[in-house]
Amino acid sequence: MPTSSSHKVVYVALAGNLVIAVAKFVAAGLSGSSAMLSEGVHSLVDTVNELLLLYGLHRARMPPDRTHPFGHGRELYFWSFIVALLVLSMGAGVSFYEGVMHVRRPEAISRPLMNYLVLAISFVFEGTSWYVALREFRARKGRLGYFEAFRLSKDPTTFTVLLEDSAALLGLLVALAGLLGAQCFNMPVLDGVASIGISCVLAVSAMLLARETKGLLIGETAHPVVSESILAIANGDAGVRCANGVLTVQMGPSQVVAALSAEFEDALTTPQIEACIHRIEAQAKRTHPEILSLFVKPQTAETWQARREALTRNPDELAS
Repeated sequence: MPTSSSHKVVYVALAGNLVIAVAKFVAAGLSGSSAMLSEGVHSLVDTVNELLLLYGLHRARMPPDRTHPFGHGRELYFWSFIVALLVLSMGAGVSFYEGVMHVRRPEAISRPLMNYLVLAISFVFEGTSWYVALREFRARKGRLGYFEAFRLSKDPTTFTVLLEDSAALLGLLVALAGLLGAQCFNMPVLDGVASIGISCVLAVSAMLLARETKGLLIGETAHPVVSESILAIANGDAGVRCANGVLTVQMGPSQVVAALSAEFEDALTTPQIEACIHRIEAQAKRTHPEILSLFVKPQTAETWQARREALTRNPDELAS
């Protein structure tokens, strides 16, 4: 299941966003800044998102039951997808609307120093949260590149917070540019333009989150290392003539269901085949504790290959 470090990343982000949201709304109300109001909405949405992620982490830890025999791991994927939709609909939508309204009816910003002070405080809090998430993400990604690790990650908690905080820091820069431009050039319309820019940042981050969490939600394969390891374990057993292939499905951040196609030695009796399957499953689970179940199907290599080719030609046959 998701580790305690995942909870730590979310708790740090939650505390920072809550404080920042209050400060931004106060500054926006006193100064009339459109960009600051958009940033307040941004931080409020991020606060709600962290609460949803914590709820998803809680639900994902529920044990298997009759209606969910493989556990509730995908609860986290569902709530992560809801987070992406909230960022897009509430964060980007409200910021875009506020920016357009301010461009059409620009108003001079009062008390600009308060806005700069709030932005500076926000940089400190968002930067701290971003650093904690980045440190955790780097510890997990190993030798993988950042984009590759983001694409292959099966735990959306850390990369969601990291992407949110990255978007937040970029949004703060856009807000700062808008405030400075509006004040230095006496063009209040730039404050509204900055709000539109913040909405674009949020929209891009939301689409990235939605794309990744959608794949996890509908069922991605586990990391290729898991399949390769199961094949190696099966091929190393004396009762297996040939391990043909493995199909895996990621059921949660640390929950995998796998199916192995293998051809057994002809001389084996049914009890001996059952003992062989038990050995393979036991060793696979020792090597990869995230494996919930390993189903083994006795099958010739020719049958396996024909099935794979049929699925390549017509994916709809997978349901048959």
